Amino acid sequence: MYSEQDVFDFIEEEDVRFIRLSYFDVFGHQKNVSIQPSVMERAFKEGILIDGSAIAGFEPIEKSDLFLRPDPNTLAILPWRSFDGSVIRLYCDIYDADGNLYQNNTRYLLKQVIDEARHLQVPIQIRSEFEFYLFQLDENGEPTKKPLDHAGYMDIAPEDMGEDIRRQICGYLSEMGVEPMASHHEEGPGQNEIDFQFNEPLASADSCATFRWVVKATAQSMGLYADFSPKPIPDAPGSGTHIHIQVDPLEPFLAGILDHIRELTLFLNPTAASYDRLGEHKAPKYVTWDYANRSQLVRIPAGSRQIELRSPDGYANSYLAYTLLIYAGLDGVRRGLELMPNCDENLCGRLMTCEELPASFKAAKEIAAKSEWIRHYVPAGILEAYLER
Repeated sequence: MYSEQDVFDFIEEEDVRFIRLSYFDVFGHQKNVSIQPSVMERAFKEGILIDGSAIAGFEPIEKSDLFLRPDPNTLAILPWRSFDGSVIRLYCDIYDADGNLYQNNTRYLLKQVIDEARHLQVPIQIRSEFEFYLFQLDENGEPTKKPLDHAGYMDIAPEDMGEDIRRQICGYLSEMGVEPMASHHEEGPGQNEIDFQFNEPLASADSCATFRWVVKATAQSMGLYADFSPKPIPDAPGSGTHIHIQVDPLEPFLAGILDHIRELTLFLNPTAASYDRLGEHKAPKYVTWDYANRSQLVRIPAGSRQIELRSPDGYANSYLAYTLLIYAGLDGVRRGLELMPNCDENLCGRLMTCEELPASFKAAKEIAAKSEWIRHYVPAGILEAYLER
């Protein structure tokens, strides 16, 4: 844990020249403003003014004054920006003009549900597994659909040409306080995966945000484009972001997620392209679960007591996704829901009579719009932004 004084000490000791104050719109896109060390004390005490009307899902122009106050515990140095004095990054809490925490900040929403889980004495740890493609750039520096390589699952060099960039990404992350668990080539050409260790939900979501940024920046520095879209190559495997949850009690928590999964799919798969992936290759289509079975929406990996949700993709806002999954799970715990029987069949490419995930972006929007449960937990401004997307 870092204190405000720790941040001031770090700035002095590391010759910090600039501080990036970062925050997120409702879709999880990272925003930032850079300040100099002389402004840091004011940032902590008063906040740095931003225009909320310019941020997706935030405020109309007549109520647009919002303030960023850095969270000292998120202090991290930018390892690739230390050639002329250090640059650090801090994630921020957002306050309105009356000094209240801002409700449309999805990072704040996650803090609220963490407090609720703590009150209910339900311990939760989360980690994510990210798949992404690396594409070459054209002569103008624009992304192409030409993959970096044509290697397959867990291949090695020279077929796997992504090994060096994965190592660089993992090295940068470690320097920023984020510890990857594993990295390897995935099934698709130019497709990679990096997995993280379990952590408490807020730290895990912060790590996801840091990871996306580091991957994009590192790829660009190496003359490549990192693509987190769910289905960048039509006939190749899609890219998912599997979310693992360690929780006690597991069964009613999972039952709650399965009970609400159709309602919250809009926020786990938030683009039209998301639905090109679902039901293809190993991406799930049905609301089912099993043990080591990778054709299911949820599996409980062999030898573990953890939930692996396989439907989300890299366009999901991790703060909002974690928030809604935890609320759904806690609802199952409160209601004492029984877990449906497991489905021990290979569902890849099968037509089944099981309940299905929404088949399209339009269907996901319609289900979320009709859900009183979603309207209870998702602020109106955020829901409206997703429905209008």
